[in-house]
Amino acid sequence: MTLLKNIIGFFFSLRTTVWLLGIMLVMMLAGAFVMPGNKAFQELHSIPLFKWIQYQPLKITWWLWSVIAILAVMTLNTLFCSIESIVKKRKVTQWLLLISPQIIHIGFLFILLAHLLSAIGAYQQVTPGQEGTVLKLSGTETLLRIKDITIRLDYYGYISDWAVTVEYSTGGNMFQQDIIKPNKPSSFNGLNVNVKNLKPYPETVLLQLNREPGAVWALTGGIVFMIGIVTLIGLKIRIEK
Repeated sequence: MTLLKNIIGFFFSLRTTVWLLGIMLVMMLAGAFVMPGNKAFQELHSIPLFKWIQYQPLKITWWLWSVIAILAVMTLNTLFCSIESIVKKRKVTQWLLLISPQIIHIGFLFILLAHLLSAIGAYQQVTPGQEGTVLKLSGTETLLRIKDITIRLDYYGYISDWAVTVEYSTGGNMFQQDIIKPNKPSSFNGLNVNVKNLKPYPETVLLQLNREPGAVWALTGGIVFMIGIVTLIGLKIRIEK
């Protein structure tokens, strides 16, 4: 019973949050010294975290595993503390003031979820191409073909506008056509296709293909987080007046 009580007390304590944050900062500081000395970390921006980390030696990833474990415990700690706060103060008349910190916590949890999803299923590829170039989309039987590249130059020879027409096909049958323009990528089944760079002579594009399954959750978390903060600050100011 004593052990169970200690475990429950650990997860329901704000002191746990403070200690976890302190330890995580130490681990990330250690990572700042480990990363520059290992070339393996250069691949991390283009490979999902959990796919990359499982093939790396523990001597260079121990701090990352520590951070992941700490974030997992912090998630439980946040949930338990939020539930406890609502239960203890459920009779408070200023309900919005009570719920505002919990809204902030929900936003934080959404952001953590976004990073988790991206760490598991994110994808990124950068590849050059010209008109007629065909690319196979990773994990599918779908082919992406660059049908047309249009680059307009101004009087001084600088690029003033451009457009890249792409086609998606499966089994030789084209089922979707899209035009990539500035600030208008092409999207297919959660995959975004952007033009990273262009060359007018010969007409060549550098395509960036990426999938971020956590993007929507990150946006949702950020909005919820800001709503919670603005509401809390507004209510505090109102009460003080």
